[in-house]
Amino acid sequence: MDESLDRKFAALADPTRRAILARLAQGEASVADLAAPFAMSQPAISKHLKVLETAGLIEAGQAAKSRPRRLKREAIAAPAKWLEMLGGDWDAKFDRLNAYLSTLNEGETHD
Repeated sequence: MDESLDRKFAALADPTRRAILARLAQGEASVADLAAPFAMSQPAISKHLKVLETAGLIEAGQAAKSRPRRLKREAIAAPAKWLEMLGGDWDAKFDRLNAYLSTLNEGETHD
C-alpha cells in the first residue's frame, strides 16, 4: 500500500474526522460550523482538519478570512477502490451463499 493510501486510512480511522467528512459531503463549511457539533475546542478541530488536509481528503477554500473546507471527492475514491478490490463483489458472494443455504434448507424439509 502506498504512503498516500496509508494517510487516508489513518485519517479515516478517527470517528470525529469521519463525522467531519460526512458533514463536508453535504457542502463546504467553515471551521466554526464544523466545530459546532463537537464538545472540543476549535484548535482541536483544526488539528483534525490538518490531518484530513494532509491525507488529501479535504481542501481549504479561499473565501475571505473564513477559508471554508470542502471534501475532495476524488480523494475518497482511492480507499474505496482498495476496499472494493479486497472484498471483491460482496453482493455476488452473498447471493451465492443465500442460494447455497436455500439448498440446505430444502434438503432438511424433505427428511
